[in-house]
Amino acid sequence: MDFYKRVEAVCREVPYGRVATYGQIALLCGKPGNARQVGYALGHKVSDVPAYRVVNAKGALSGAAAFEIPGIQRHLLEIEGIRLDADEHVDLDKFGWKNTLEDALKLLEFFEKNDL
Repeated sequence: MDFYKRVEAVCREVPYGRVATYGQIALLCGKPGNARQVGYALGHKVSDVPAYRVVNAKGALSGAAAFEIPGIQRHLLEIEGIRLDADEHVDLDKFGWKNTLEDALKLLEFFEKNDL
């Protein structure tokens, strides 16, 4: 299993105008409980993915270290219509990606086809 390539693939599936949590990404990668490893991957191992769409389990922006410009994560989310409260939290009920079983099976098929 190439966990980092799986993270890339899952992050590319997060729809425009939605966010996913680090734990949700880990689960869809087949590694539940590895939210921190997802954070590491987004900060150090993967590129060319919409990492700004990934937030912590409470909807907080927690990937500041991965972005060179302060406030860029918030700005990119707001461009997509995702609003944050004064404490830099996204309402996950409103803006969270509600991935389906079909989404998970599609990813699993992709992982198997690409030997990930």
